Amino acid sequence: MPGVAAPFAVQLGDTRIGLDAPPGFADTGFTGSPRLQELAEALTSASNRILLFAVSDGDLRRFTQGDSLELQRFMIVVTPRGMERERVSESTFKLFVNESLRGLGEAPADRDYPRHLDARPLGAMSLLAELRKEADVVSVLQGTRTKEGGRSARPQYMLASSTLLFLRGKALSLTVYSRYQDGADVEWIQLITARWVDDLKRLNPR
Repeated sequence: MPGVAAPFAVQLGDTRIGLDAPPGFADTGFTGSPRLQELAEALTSASNRILLFAVSDGDLRRFTQGDSLELQRFMIVVTPRGMERERVSESTFKLFVNESLRGLGEAPADRDYPRHLDARPLGAMSLLAELRKEADVVSVLQGTRTKEGGRSARPQYMLASSTLLFLRGKALSLTVYSRYQDGADVEWIQLITARWVDDLKRLNPR
């Protein structure tokens, strides 16, 4: 039932990694729904193994009642299939980070993100800010324009925080998505990303 999510473990090689969704969200794996699995698979490469796909408690409730999902905010955790069984070293994780973030370009100098995204092609993901850079965690904020603005409609945007996390010798990739309407959405995604990363690090002590 929505609102009763609890930590769970996934086996990656000889290592068990504890996972949990942030408060207000729930992993959808227990539903066994092909539709939700397809939604998750559309967010990542086939070369990644999906470990968690979480939607808001409200969306999960709507899904269980047969209603349409709103998907204003959702999140996913994956790990590269080619690395899931091996123990990753710090140097290998650094190479993974460099490869994953290559070609992101430069973040805009100001925080007028809509103006920046309006100048980019529709659907193009753009770097907006660097959120965190440490030996075991690197996190950036990205954004994209998902719909053109017309005479009677505003442009629509999506934010995504992308985090690469080194946990107990494993490389994980966490992405949080949020519709972007104003600065409150930027603040929310930054806060929830930081809290989620810290919670997972506490759940998986070295």
